[in-house]
Amino acid sequence: MKKLFISLAALLVGALCLAETPEYSYKQTGFMSTPKFGGYFIGSYKYSDLDGANGGQGFNCRLVRLYVDGSIFTDFKYRIQLQMNGQNPHVKDFFLEWAKYKEFSVKLGQFKRAFTFENPMNPWDVGMGDFSILVQKMAGMGDRLGEPNMGGRDQGLQIQGDLLPMGKDGLRLLHYQLGVYNGQGINLADANENKDLIGTIQLQPIAGLKLGVFGWKGSWVKAATATAPAVEFSRERLSYGVNYDKDNWTVRAEYATAIGNEKKESGAADALYATVGVPVKPWLKVYVKWDQFRADATSATSHNMYSASANFWLHKNLRFQLEYRRHDNKTLVNPGYNEIWFQTYVRF
Repeated sequence: MKKLFISLAALLVGALCLAETPEYSYKQTGFMSTPKFGGYFIGSYKYSDLDGANGGQGFNCRLVRLYVDGSIFTDFKYRIQLQMNGQNPHVKDFFLEWAKYKEFSVKLGQFKRAFTFENPMNPWDVGMGDFSILVQKMAGMGDRLGEPNMGGRDQGLQIQGDLLPMGKDGLRLLHYQLGVYNGQGINLADANENKDLIGTIQLQPIAGLKLGVFGWKGSWVKAATATAPAVEFSRERLSYGVNYDKDNWTVRAEYATAIGNEKKESGAADALYATVGVPVKPWLKVYVKWDQFRADATSATSHNMYSASANFWLHKNLRFQLEYRRHDNKTLVNPGYNEIWFQTYVRF
């Protein structure tokens, strides 16, 4: 009798598992997660003793974003993110990712470029009032070639994965990403027959630590105007970095260089930054950062910024941030100036 009971139970479990097997069909309505809706906004007050810096001092809305994400058949993940502030609401992200295996996944749509550790980060996680000058000038947030602020994003296809598992904690030694993009940024069609190729190889020897190298080869087309024809600029860049983030401690440093003469009227550029975040209290984390960008990779064209910020976490979804910045921009007549930023972060 006992053996019969076990056999019947096994048959029942098998039947239930078989019933849960997905059947691909245009009539299929199950195996889909409930879409998750959310959003956040960042408001700020900025003061600078340099006239016109950051669009002028005063109160403003840095960004307002709304998103929806979910999964279908657990293997397919999707996300749509909109930015609503200002006079030009637009789509930030839209992508579908097949992510059945940790070793290999495929993403198609519009998303962050796989260049530098900091560029793919959410503004909540950067720790300072804005992304580094390196990311802004070298990853597409107001590019050195003249590309408008695309939020470090582009349209394309990317493969990625984590290889070489180590131990029982699930840590994997090697992470890779390789993407093919239009090269023109978000919400824009390709402007030439070329595609941008961007990729990274990262080592993760211990939990929380990543060592990475990033490469970018492609081009950007500056649209024609009534007085000037279209101009195509090459983009060939390398970046090297280290990122440590564990137990609320943060150490992140990266160096990037534009190889060769990307911009015909200037030489090769380079940039670097170093950030350290120290948890003082459960509700207080302090960051210090050194930022440098050299438009022609020379000291005469360098822009250095030294900053410190205090982040006050009243809740996981509520934060206040106070930041001081000291600039030394040798491309200006008066290179030294100061800024104070105060920002509020609210997430729902």
